[in-house]
Amino acid sequence: MIDEQAQAAVVVTGAASGIGRAVALRLARSGAALALFDRDAEGLAVAAKEARAAGADRVVDRTVDVASSTQVAIAFAAAERELGRLDGLACAAGVLAPGGVADTTDADWERHLAVNAGGVFHCLRAGSARLRDGGAVVVVSSNAARVPRTGLLAYSASKAAASAVTRAAGLELAARRIRCNVVEPGSTDTPMQRDLWPDPEVGRAAALGGDPAAHRIGIPLGRIADPDDVAAVVCFLLSDQARHVTLQQVYVDGGASL
Repeated sequence: MIDEQAQAAVVVTGAASGIGRAVALRLARSGAALALFDRDAEGLAVAAKEARAAGADRVVDRTVDVASSTQVAIAFAAAERELGRLDGLACAAGVLAPGGVADTTDADWERHLAVNAGGVFHCLRAGSARLRDGGAVVVVSSNAARVPRTGLLAYSASKAAASAVTRAAGLELAARRIRCNVVEPGSTDTPMQRDLWPDPEVGRAAALGGDPAAHRIGIPLGRIADPDDVAAVVCFLLSDQARHVTLQQVYVDGGASL
């Protein structure tokens, strides 16, 4: 079991930016040993440097596309060699390209499923064998996994699959006391979110106030989440404080999924 993440060895995917980076830095401040994965080599190097400065016990960073089962398997083997038996896994790697029924291409569909769902599966398969009994897995999905969103067809489907595969794996891994939970954020101030808004002010206003044409109610708490808001919940679920919590899907969206 991870006790406040101190001295724990945790793998974080999608660590170069956004929620993954926020998770890595929060864990680093607790003194955890980290294996950071991302396909953005430049951003990953910066995140690793920040994690070391924040107090991480050790940091291993590796350029990985989680859509590749081979790259994931090699990266987890390297993480175990460097850090020893792993205590936790936080999966935050993901892609998002807007598109509805008519304009989602085959390539967009396949890429979303390969990264957002396949990437989680690859990490669960490679990581579970290297997690110690009593460890923890947290997958960052999306509130779009359970609440239909217009213009996010492939993204929503892939995140629903990610949530489902995590819970199914968690049922199996419970025999080893490995907990598997899902965090489902809403609009969060990340590069991925900002890329959705050609006009940032219009996009932010629609997210906060709602958009009847898109069947969105808005955010009751009246703010866009900071990545650390989501990271705090991820790290709680990784910690011993959540030792009796598993197979859960937790919205972190300011009430947008009411």
